[in-house]
Amino acid sequence: MAFGERDEVDTEELVVALRRAARDLTGRGSIRDREQTLDDIVGAAVETVPAADGGGITVTEHGEVVSRHTTDPTITKLAELQADLGEGPCISALHEPPESGTIVADDLGGADGRRWPRFAPLAVEAGYHAMLSVQLAYQPGPRSVALNLYATRAGAFDRDARTTAALFAVEAAVLLVGAEEAVHLRRAVDSRDTIGQAKGILMERFGVDDEGAFRMLVRSSQETNLKLVEVARWLHVEACRRSSAEHGS
Repeated sequence: MAFGERDEVDTEELVVALRRAARDLTGRGSIRDREQTLDDIVGAAVETVPAADGGGITVTEHGEVVSRHTTDPTITKLAELQADLGEGPCISALHEPPESGTIVADDLGGADGRRWPRFAPLAVEAGYHAMLSVQLAYQPGPRSVALNLYATRAGAFDRDARTTAALFAVEAAVLLVGAEEAVHLRRAVDSRDTIGQAKGILMERFGVDDEGAFRMLVRSSQETNLKLVEVARWLHVEACRRSSAEHGS
């Protein structure tokens, strides 16, 4: 088979793998749940990227590094070690990634061990000799997210594996942004409903119209230095408490 033909076959296989992963991610449930989305991303990545034996997500926000959604306790421990030591492929992908966003450790027991001298021996001791970490093309700001894949075999992540992981991370980032936007939208809707319920309570209790009830909420918010939705939520809880007390008596 000619080189060009081989590339074409690889590309087709890659597209099929990514499409399969996308179907799995969107078919497992609503993307409104960000944490479930992250969990699904890790599972699909481990299934899709050749040679990956496990994985997890690392998040840094306001200087704190946290590992989530790891596939087994050993990887959880390795992720926590990188955060504690301040070094490792995960940390490099979060804080100083190349333009591609991908950090590869081909052999933590060999040459790559010198890049992370404190972490590498611990990873090898735990049975993992190669790592691939990709910073998700997420959004600028204090938060950074990396998808981390682990392999027991040195040199496991070849060109195809790296390409798949990098493209998969882009796809995962889009899903994650969608999940976060859905969460914000749900909170906005919930807040609107809570404020609407509070206005109804005030309208019934004080005989005011919609605008008057809203002004009462705004004034209470200003005087108590609480957010408008917090005042509305308190009012709703208080109304439920009083109703229960009246029916109980």
